[in-house]
Amino acid sequence: MNHIFRLWAFLLLLFSPMSGWAQDLKIMTVSRVPFSMVEAGRDTGFSMELWDALATELGWSYAIERVDSFTEMLGAIEDNTADAAIANISITASRESVMDFSQPIFQAGLQIMTPLGNESSSIWAVILSKDLLIALAGAFALLLGGGMLMWHFEKRHQEYFDMPASQAMFPAFWWALNLVVNGGFEERQPRSPMGRLFGVFLVISSLFLVSVFVARITAALTVDAIQANVNGLNDLYGKTIGTVERSTAAEFLSRRDLSFVPYHDPAALIEAFEQGEIDAVVYDAPILAYYVTQKGRGKARLIGQVFVPENYGIALPSGSALAEPINQSLLELRENGTYDAIYRKWFGSK
Repeated sequence: MNHIFRLWAFLLLLFSPMSGWAQDLKIMTVSRVPFSMVEAGRDTGFSMELWDALATELGWSYAIERVDSFTEMLGAIEDNTADAAIANISITASRESVMDFSQPIFQAGLQIMTPLGNESSSIWAVILSKDLLIALAGAFALLLGGGMLMWHFEKRHQEYFDMPASQAMFPAFWWALNLVVNGGFEERQPRSPMGRLFGVFLVISSLFLVSVFVARITAALTVDAIQANVNGLNDLYGKTIGTVERSTAAEFLSRRDLSFVPYHDPAALIEAFEQGEIDAVVYDAPILAYYVTQKGRGKARLIGQVFVPENYGIALPSGSALAEPINQSLLELRENGTYDAIYRKWFGSK
């Protein structure tokens, strides 16, 4: 059966109307770990190894041209200036309208990645936040100011306040703090008319101030806890999301009215994630899974299941005579176990 297939493929290539079969095929790719990358000066990755096995099966020679973006890579296919493109190229209706695809070479989809441990709220992070520190400073200033004003009214009427201003700062602050927290000292009730009036004002206003302060802390803790938890797509609203520009993930986020920060390539996206510039990443699930297990251990986690299932394929110019032999070879590689061996090498068991 195998020799019949090889003979059929040879005859197809021999009588194909395309010119230049004896020359190397021009194969476009773009760096997308772990599908296509350069290590130790050679092209490697799941997609590159699969293409090499396919070309070996068909007896083709080829030359790899690595470009910087999907736009440039797929542009060469659309313009028919390259024979094929392979990486993690999603098969979409819009792309299918201007080029052809092989049968799927990888089942993928989108997934969410967030920093590891952001699901738990740290009370110290809330307490040390800028807004809460400003509120604390304001509360201390009010207590000190109120205490010193009471010292001014009472310094000639009771022994507790009978001291110079420089020595009265802490006793005055302590008196105001006790008034707010405990209702004051019974034996140190204000004795001057202005002191008594001001004391009543402090007691009444303290009820309001304490309520506002407690509500402020509670709200800060609640908001922090809500913002820290990302368990699905609906939790992404209001977060700073990152993805790769012009990707299927970018198209999906736009359809869901989720604003995002676009990055030129996955490397820039991951760097921004590691620098804490974004709260979550939405991108191709296998690329995120590879990062989490290989380089992001202790830094990142994947959220939920894969959504928006999609397939990767080999992109070909419209009407390419390569499509049929490529599809036949892909079936052969799946049947003889070569595809599974390459898959396990890069992603483990299915």
